[in-house]
Amino acid sequence: MTITTTITILVASFLASVVLAPIAIPILRRMKFGQSIREEGPQSHMKKAGTPTMGGIIFLISIIATTVIVGNIYHLFTTQSVVMILVLAGFGLIGFLDDGIKVIFKRNLGLTSLQKLIGQIIISIASFLLLRLGSFDTSISIPYTDWSIDLGILYVGFLIFWLVGFSNAVNLTDGLDGLVAGTASIAFTAFGVIALFNEQYDVALFTFAVTGALLGFLIFNANPAKVFMGDTGSLALGGALALVSVLVKAELLLLLIGLVFVIETLSVILQVGSYKLRKKRIFKMSPIHHHFELSGWSERKVVGVFWSTALFVALIAVVMEALI
Repeated sequence: MTITTTITILVASFLASVVLAPIAIPILRRMKFGQSIREEGPQSHMKKAGTPTMGGIIFLISIIATTVIVGNIYHLFTTQSVVMILVLAGFGLIGFLDDGIKVIFKRNLGLTSLQKLIGQIIISIASFLLLRLGSFDTSISIPYTDWSIDLGILYVGFLIFWLVGFSNAVNLTDGLDGLVAGTASIAFTAFGVIALFNEQYDVALFTFAVTGALLGFLIFNANPAKVFMGDTGSLALGGALALVSVLVKAELLLLLIGLVFVIETLSVILQVGSYKLRKKRIFKMSPIHHHFELSGWSERKVVGVFWSTALFVALIAVVMEALI
């Protein structure tokens, strides 16, 4: 894949989001698809109530259109492309239903955890079966070593855990204006570069399409946000990011590249565990981005620090991949 092709992908998906957003946002507003804010959340967030949500549909359309159109133009549309779109669209549909229930019934809870889990598992199994039609490698490699473990048919269990886990991790991170759009675009770019190293140009096309679409969406999602991605966007991004790490055979490297998502998830687990066991909270509020807010940090400062952290670990991962 040439630099020109990469730039074409980024620009195409970026422009698609920039064009779609001004069309979608007024429609979402007219349909009264406004965000409900948790009463127990930071009081500063109450002013965000009513901001259009479900905006993830903007970049999902951009990503899919770019992957299909550019992929066919450059002959880079493959079975793996189909699987990436399946996970992105499938997890996005689950999020769309979840968001829809929230806005229609004006409450902060949509689908039940079990309903979302069942949907995510079905999509994960379907993606595994599609991948197995080809010569899919069912081994897990230890980053920066020659060690690997072949799980065979048990890989489907790992795939379910990985896709569901990171889908929910990105969803937990989506609590501040531009936080997920920025961190996810960095993570997808990192895996896009790794895909180029591996000459997996179909995967690189998809990842750069995601990056371009998210940067275009970020224009409208940065503080103060004119639209939120909702579960429609965050669940889709998390599942797709986990799948990309699988396709480039750098599954465990996602723990580094996606460190922000890992920390956010661990903060919730620790908070809940501590309260249940000791009746004491570790953080002022979880996920941890709210802890920093309640500690006096401005929303923009929290987002800036988290973006910087995501960029730092992504650079470490990519440079290590290039050197080893």
